[in-house]
Amino acid sequence: MIIKETNYLALFAKSFNWAGFFLPKDTYEECSKLYAFCRVLDDLADANQDLEIKKERFKELKEIFKEIETLKNNDLQSSTFEKNKVVISDMIVISGYKKIPDKVIKDLVDGVESDLKDKIQFNTVKELLVYSYRVAGTVGLMMAKILNVSDKRALKGAIDLGIAMQLTNISRDVVEDYKMNREYIKDDFENIKSTLKLADMFYESSFSSLKKISIRYRFAIIVARRVYRQIGREIIKKKNIENYKKSGKIYVNNFGKITQTILSFVDLIKLFFIKIENHQRSQEHDIIKSEINLNERI
Repeated sequence: MIIKETNYLALFAKSFNWAGFFLPKDTYEECSKLYAFCRVLDDLADANQDLEIKKERFKELKEIFKEIETLKNNDLQSSTFEKNKVVISDMIVISGYKKIPDKVIKDLVDGVESDLKDKIQFNTVKELLVYSYRVAGTVGLMMAKILNVSDKRALKGAIDLGIAMQLTNISRDVVEDYKMNREYIKDDFENIKSTLKLADMFYESSFSSLKKISIRYRFAIIVARRVYRQIGREIIKKKNIENYKKSGKIYVNNFGKITQTILSFVDLIKLFFIKIENHQRSQEHDIIKSEINLNERI
């Protein structure tokens, strides 16, 4: 049986897919496979099913992961897998030749699995930061590895960019998350603005480290960073919680994406003339390190 490969980036990640246009084809395909893996995890956690069924399915998925890992050194292409097995096997292959630490993948899986609860309610910044690292900072790290980044400051910047994007997601999806009994932040506009301010600090911290990304890939990441950050600015334009709730899913339209792409050329030029700054979010990283040893991940 031949399973047709789905382009999850094109279907579900319009902002990332837009930026992916500026990547070499082979790198775009690797990024798409990474996103497909993340999507499989997210879809399982977000499925409209009984919680116990979701937990059982997640357990089965982790078993699939173990099963395929035992075949790591064999010819995976010669075997027939179900759809999830194909996605997971692709991720394992990529993690092997891109030297993505197993602990980073486990962090991501643990982060998504933590959503499998009757109710989620974060009460501290630490909970928000640790969660954001697990479900998105890890993805930033894996993406950096796909782009052959090895500089430690740049890898910290990759974590920061992932966290910034996750904080943007959380700020955008407050209503949707509340329907699933997930309270990552309070559902008032002041908390949403405060979370976006924190996201901006992480966006800023990621910028100068982009200088360490190969010029072949740099512009695509600059575009992704700008377009995703613009989502937060579109949220701020709503001005109050009433307008926010009436807006539905807030996104950047094509004109906005074109504008941010043009502005990305300015960022690209700016990077040639600036020095890499010391890591600005060391305090927040120390909070995460109280639970997760980031030094082992980078």
